[in-house]
Amino acid sequence: MAKTQFTSVNEYLKAQPKSLQDILSRVRGAIRTAVPQAEETLSYGIPTYKLNGRPVLYFAGWKRHYSIYPSTAALVAAFKDQLSPYEVNGKGTIRFPLSEPVPSKLIADIARFRADEVARRRTAGADAPRKRSRVRRQSSQRS
Repeated sequence: MAKTQFTSVNEYLKAQPKSLQDILSRVRGAIRTAVPQAEETLSYGIPTYKLNGRPVLYFAGWKRHYSIYPSTAALVAAFKDQLSPYEVNGKGTIRFPLSEPVPSKLIADIARFRADEVARRRTAGADAPRKRSRVRRQSSQRS
C-alpha cells in the first residue's frame, strides 16, 4: 500500500483492495459495536478509536494480514488461549491472516478490554501531568 494521507476511515477503507475492504469493514464493525462511545479517527495514517482523547485501539490492513494495536501484556495474558492461533509480537501488534475468517467476537472483546484499560488508567491519574524531578548537581570546588 502506498503512503497516502487519508482524511477519514471511510477513505482509508476505500483505498484498500476490495477483498481487504470487506475484512477491514468487519474489524471496524466489531470495534464500533464493542465501544460505540469511542471517537473514530485516524492516527499514524490508520483507523484509530479513542476515548476521552486517549487511543484505545488501532487497526490496519497489509498485504497478507491485518493487525490491531496495541496488545498490552495484560491483554495478551487475558486472551492467551484465544490469541494462540495468531501472531502476537512484543511490539504490541496482533496479526490476523487474511486467509481466515475475521474473529469478530475476539476483536470486540479485545476492544472492550482496551477501553477498560484506558478508563482505569484515566481514573488512576495516569492522565495527570507528571512533575519532573530536578536533580541538582553539586558543583565540585576546585582548589
